[in-house]
Amino acid sequence: MNFKSLTARFALVLSLGLMTATPAFAQFWQCAPYARQISGIEIHGNANTWWGQAAGRYGRGHTPRVGAVLAFAASSRMPLGHVAMVSEVVSEREVLLTHANWSHRGGVETNVRAIDVSAAGDWSQVKVWYGPVGGLGTSAYVAKGFIYADRSEDEQAPLAPMTMASADTSYGDTAAF
Repeated sequence: MNFKSLTARFALVLSLGLMTATPAFAQFWQCAPYARQISGIEIHGNANTWWGQAAGRYGRGHTPRVGAVLAFAASSRMPLGHVAMVSEVVSEREVLLTHANWSHRGGVETNVRAIDVSAAGDWSQVKVWYGPVGGLGTSAYVAKGFIYADRSEDEQAPLAPMTMASADTSYGDTAAF
């Protein structure tokens, strides 16, 4: 056997070995199926539809909670939006996210930093840690808010005052409650 054929056989055996060494759990993840799996929030479809689909089914709000899913709006850079689960609340304006398909196509990242950079402190503008730069970077992303797994935790908008007839029998009197 000459050196050329030995090298070719070695390369073939090595390549076959590498193909079979891939872990069975290795998977290319999109953000929505991954967020659904780890959060238990049963919403299907592209990430940019999650906020609307959650209405009436799950609680929604602007306060981060562990296990909630942060829904990002669609943009030119993210035409299908993005969703990520809150794995830890660090402060009112900082959380750690676990999500897929952000820094690396199909990859999963756990406990990455995200901060609220909105003027109102309502999580409507967010910066997220980005692996290739090893930090938050310069991009701020529009977020719609948090989707909570428990419907009872829905942050409702304050109700407008109701106008009701008063107990007085005079005509036209109303009281606001």
